[in-house]
Amino acid sequence: MFDNALFIGFPYAAVTISIAVTIYRFFFDPYSVSSQSSQFLENRKLFFGSVPWHYGLITILLGHLTALLFSRLWGLFTANQTRLYVLEITGLALALMATVGLVILFYRRMADARSQAVTSELDWILLVVLFLQVGLGFWVAYYYRWGSDWYLHTAVPWLVSLLKFQPDITYVTALPFWVKFHFLNGFTIAFLLPFTRLVHLLVYPLSYLWREHQVVIWNKARH
Repeated sequence: MFDNALFIGFPYAAVTISIAVTIYRFFFDPYSVSSQSSQFLENRKLFFGSVPWHYGLITILLGHLTALLFSRLWGLFTANQTRLYVLEITGLALALMATVGLVILFYRRMADARSQAVTSELDWILLVVLFLQVGLGFWVAYYYRWGSDWYLHTAVPWLVSLLKFQPDITYVTALPFWVKFHFLNGFTIAFLLPFTRLVHLLVYPLSYLWREHQVVIWNKARH
């Protein structure tokens, strides 16, 4: 019963709430969907944190998504031991890169008063959960080797069963605690995201299709 609540009820609830709150904010409170960026004030620290964080995280997510959408091709790819070994090393490197980037971004928010001013309590909670997630990802990749392959036979069937509304948790309940924690923490991020300013990540590309041109005038004295 407890496993059903964790691996069936919680994922459905998290995704449903995430979608509903995101849609509500986008249509009924659009001005809250903003990054409230302090990039102009501290571009250097943002660059050294943002680049490894985004490139590391996006590449890892694309790998997870590829295995989910093209499981047969992914299985053929990882069947070769050399390719599997390269994937493992690459995954560890990307997880480490994302972790370093997030640490820099976290420090940036803590050390700069202007960044703190636009960071809510839920933003801080989400940052901590994100840090925990990338740390767990690195831990799982290091201590439970060949995740590129066993992920295909555990998490993927479970996620597919959820998408088909025919949930089957037998694929994941026998996994080690930290692996299951990593899976569930991903849905925790999905749940928290629409309640924070980072919700702009979900809608950022769409609004630029119809928004007015923005004119920026630099107030800089001429010499």
